[in-house]
Amino acid sequence: MSAVLDAAQAALAAEHAAVYGYGVVGGLVGGSRRSEARQAYDAHRARRDVLGRTVRDLGGVPVTAAAGYQLPFPVADAAAALRLAAYLEERVAGAYGDVVRSAIGDIRRDAAGAMREAAVRAVRWRGGSVAFPGLAERS
Repeated sequence: MSAVLDAAQAALAAEHAAVYGYGVVGGLVGGSRRSEARQAYDAHRARRDVLGRTVRDLGGVPVTAAAGYQLPFPVADAAAALRLAAYLEERVAGAYGDVVRSAIGDIRRDAAGAMREAAVRAVRWRGGSVAFPGLAERS
């Protein structure tokens, strides 16, 4: 497989995990945060669908979602759900960063936009920023 296809598949897998994770987040947060979780859920579903088409256009078979995902830490209350949302966004931003590094043209542009969107959502969930969004988990 090409580096671009590998990176797109990894980003697609991250989007599948984010869609799953936002189901958990949305069930534990209330008020305006629930609306924000719903918007993020919808955004990740849309990005997932775009990536599926991208993978097919690159000659691959899109990776499918797992039946379930193990959460990175226990998520039993709203505070943990907020941490999970930030974690999901950081992972998605990192996956799109790999696409940006390996792609050119429209794929790179779209990945850069998706990375930016995920980084902004991570800041909102976390309540603060990191120097290089999407790379924090790699250090």
